[in-house]
Amino acid sequence: MVRIVTFQAETRTGAGPASRLALNVLGAPAHAQGSSSREDMVRALLRTAADGGVGLVATRPHSDMERLLGQCWPFPSPFRVTVRTVSTAEGLDRVEARARRSLERMGLPRGEAIMVSSATDLAGAEGRALWDRMERLKDMGLFRRIGVCARVEDGPELLARRFRPDIVELPCNLLDQRAALSGLIEGLAGHGVSVQLRSIFAGGVLFAPREDLPPHLVRAGSGVSRARRSLAESRADPMQAALAYGLMLPGVETVSAGVASAAELRAVLAAAHAPAPDLDWAALALNDPATLSAAGPSAVSSAA
Repeated sequence: MVRIVTFQAETRTGAGPASRLALNVLGAPAHAQGSSSREDMVRALLRTAADGGVGLVATRPHSDMERLLGQCWPFPSPFRVTVRTVSTAEGLDRVEARARRSLERMGLPRGEAIMVSSATDLAGAEGRALWDRMERLKDMGLFRRIGVCARVEDGPELLARRFRPDIVELPCNLLDQRAALSGLIEGLAGHGVSVQLRSIFAGGVLFAPREDLPPHLVRAGSGVSRARRSLAESRADPMQAALAYGLMLPGVETVSAGVASAAELRAVLAAAHAPAPDLDWAALALNDPATLSAAGPSAVSSAA
């Protein structure tokens, strides 16, 4: 039996920075043994999010996190939820069925937004048919908005003009500022598109020692070291600086942050509420920020 979660009439959408965070709940750490332990951790994380004023939870159709969330929502739930599609390589019927299944697994009658997981799916031969499916789900009241997860290289403004999404999610952070410096974020906002940032912690690069950088980022090591040295000299905490940068950008509606525990979320909330450091933001960007594109998802637990 699907447990239906009833939403409060008004979610916590105050003016504070927490209301602009999109929470990506990651899998529980390896030391969490047993389903009850994992459920306890997710419940504690969601309680912390609700108490802290976070109103948006971003999910992915992988692992069993959707099921865990469905079992752990506080009642009544203060959260709005976004769902990602599976690849069109699995077929359009599967894409639509899996989006519906995501809501069912979480016990939700509707979601805030359905996000096309890759802009390349829209650029393919079935792009328009995929979008038509998403609009049908929206028209049926299953999702309030439609969005697309894109990269700078995908030409998001062209996609926005063609498909008119409600949301575009983009990678942008202290080390890769292309979406901001190029005017892309403000351009999308000018078209009435809500912009959500991902990879705000640069896939953990801001926190990892140079010797621990993955192979594809070795050549970026000097730039990363320079940015971290600049932050240290300014006595700026990297997490505070990363969140301050994303939250202050004109045109940004929400910033996505991945966490795996209540403790990690408390650290993120504290950093988001801290005063923005006085930094030369543009000077922190890498000379070759495209090297970050192969980095993992934004997460604290994986040093993201």
